[in-house]
Amino acid sequence: MLKARLIPYEVAPGALKPMIELEKSFKNSRLEHSLIELVKTRASQINGCAYCVHMHTKDARANGESEERLYLLSAWRESPLYSERERAALAWTEALTLISETHAPDEDYAELSRHFTPEEQVSLTLLIGAINTWNRIAIGFRSIHPVEASRAAA
Repeated sequence: MLKARLIPYEVAPGALKPMIELEKSFKNSRLEHSLIELVKTRASQINGCAYCVHMHTKDARANGESEERLYLLSAWRESPLYSERERAALAWTEALTLISETHAPDEDYAELSRHFTPEEQVSLTLLIGAINTWNRIAIGFRSIHPVEASRAAA
């Protein structure tokens, strides 16, 4: 059975405060809430963070995101359900999440620049960096997403 190593919010709330403040800044950015949740979910899928995938798909649904777009997110390149702006953001998300492999290709940055202002590019890049940090916190400390008792594996 999976077991959390520790709960970082309980043992070091002060250490997480800058991350929480950064998260608040995204709500005041010019990035659409739906885009923010798609980016967070996609990075979390790549990193294999069940806790974060659970959280961000739940938040996306609560804010009107369709089940179909969430189901197809890992295959967004093959689906017509995403706008050009979303595609540019998802490509940038993948490029930065897999930075050691991609080195942030010029083509991805050019596409990003076509759909996002310089200020939005900074916000999006900080968002991607933040979700990757949250993924590492959740995975490293084995954070367990909420599970209804009736749905848990025996």
